[in-house]
Amino acid sequence: MTKFKLFLYASAALLPAAAHAQSDDDQIVVVASGVEQEADTTGRSITVLNRETIETRQTVSLSDLLATTPGVSTTRTGGPGALTAVRIRGAEDGQTLILIDGVRVNDPSSTSGAFDFGNLLTGAIERVEILRGPNSVIWGSQAIGGVVNVVTQAPVDGVAARANAEYGYADQISANAAIAAGNDRFQGALTGGYFTTDGVSQAAVGTEADGYRQYNASGRLRAEFAPGFGIDLRGYYADSRLELDGFPASAGYSFADTDEYSTAKELYGYAGLFADFGPLSNRVAFTIADINRDGYDPAPGAFTPHYLYRGRSERYEYRGDAKLVEQVRLTFGAERENTRFYDGFETNRADITSVYGQAIVTPVEQVTLTAGIRNDDHSRFGSHVTWGASAAARPFDGTLLRASYGEGFKAPTLYQLFSDYGTKSLNPETAKSWEVGVEQSALNGAAKLGVTWFRRDTRNQIDFFSCPTADVTNPASICFDRPFGTYANIARARAEGVEVELALKPVEAFTVTANYTYTDTENRSAGFEGNQLARRPQDTASLSADYRLPFGLALGGTVTIVGDSFNDQGNFTRLDGFALGSIRAEMPIGDRFAVYGRVENVTDEKYQVVSGYGTYGRAAYAGVRLRFN
Repeated sequence: MTKFKLFLYASAALLPAAAHAQSDDDQIVVVASGVEQEADTTGRSITVLNRETIETRQTVSLSDLLATTPGVSTTRTGGPGALTAVRIRGAEDGQTLILIDGVRVNDPSSTSGAFDFGNLLTGAIERVEILRGPNSVIWGSQAIGGVVNVVTQAPVDGVAARANAEYGYADQISANAAIAAGNDRFQGALTGGYFTTDGVSQAAVGTEADGYRQYNASGRLRAEFAPGFGIDLRGYYADSRLELDGFPASAGYSFADTDEYSTAKELYGYAGLFADFGPLSNRVAFTIADINRDGYDPAPGAFTPHYLYRGRSERYEYRGDAKLVEQVRLTFGAERENTRFYDGFETNRADITSVYGQAIVTPVEQVTLTAGIRNDDHSRFGSHVTWGASAAARPFDGTLLRASYGEGFKAPTLYQLFSDYGTKSLNPETAKSWEVGVEQSALNGAAKLGVTWFRRDTRNQIDFFSCPTADVTNPASICFDRPFGTYANIARARAEGVEVELALKPVEAFTVTANYTYTDTENRSAGFEGNQLARRPQDTASLSADYRLPFGLALGGTVTIVGDSFNDQGNFTRLDGFALGSIRAEMPIGDRFAVYGRVENVTDEKYQVVSGYGTYGRAAYAGVRLRFN
């Protein structure tokens, strides 16, 4: 329990400040219903992270910021840029849907269809919405664990610009710039970023650092040709290179230093038209996500990739938003998604055609009820219906009651179906989820405490099954002619827990946020009954505090606690829990210029989040920031 001491001491010191906190303004979110809606009317658990939070925390990798939010855990196989998984409420990383500027960016060529957060840096990001729990009615396949909606620098009226550059541990350099401009008819925004680091050895036993480099850019354009009529264009690009470790013969095929590396090129695009006709708002759009990944082993004579994956998805979508009367709002739509996966030898494809509808009803001002239904018609698995409902009630000033039921649906990935380890007879994964929560504000909204209970039951969960021998005598066996293993619907899983959130603002210059999540995950499949799901800590907690002195100097710190977990589904390899603390400071120089710095892992904690993979020790960084608006 010593790993929790730093968090407990900090909490004890800061809790008395509750007597003077202030509330935030009402949040507007789109992740709950696909349209703009006040967060306290959704009935669902949502966390919003804005640009101010990113800059205050001085966060470079988005996954590091997500790890400080309730219900979210992350794992990374090495330093910056390494494969990074984000799990919400104990779900698999491939069961969380990721959006960047309205584009679904989950990789069709990855094993589980997961998005790799290792390549998503914060330089271009203006806002992030995290919805915890299934919401397939609006977002369709993959929204079993939740949805992460990322919004890059948005266009503005007038002119605004920002830039920053920093240097630190392991020769890490990060530089970013953004500019936005416009008027009442035409608005645009551009961002660009560069990141490089020598990193640390991916193999914990290694001595050779594995570096990472990325270039990225984003752009958005909105043109309104007449009131309520116009176009919306968005694009995001990232080019990344990561050095890897492997299993060389010289090390007895154990995990050790090698000269391998991988490259990834990601392109996401959105082109849409919007038109408003009285109370009916319409939007049609085409989106594309194209991910190219290559792996290289620069051995003598090796000049071509020793593996490559090409994932691509194209979507055609219509969404309507009808505000018929003040008390009733209808959202509805139709979508067509085409996905394909190429592994260097053959191309495989799948399509989904979907229709959905949802009603948001406010019978009285203090109550909002939401219910919807969706049908997904998959080219390989036929039709699947999901539905969901939620309620939000505000019986007293400062009190919010929430409850929701949601279903999740996820079709097997093309890799799980058609790769060398694939099984064409897989069934889709499904989930049912419940949550009940209460939020209470006090002192004119200055202090806020929230508690949420949640539960999710998953059926037909797809896992990789290690076959000890190939059962070539039984064609019905999942191990038939598969000595190295295969994918199968072998798992039923359950996740249940409680999230506690606290937000305080003693004075305008002092902000405190804290959260604790208990997640009990259970593998309920034959042979693994009672085991915890791999890499799901039962206990996670985070505390952040920031204070700005009268002369401008800002001081802050964050403590993140991760409890014990297991590295494997058999629960044979335990991962010890750990506590990571960071401190930070920023000093403005004039109205537009500031210098800042931070120290991460201040106690130089030794830890692993994936068995055998290296992690950073104590690291310091310093930078400069410029802003114009």
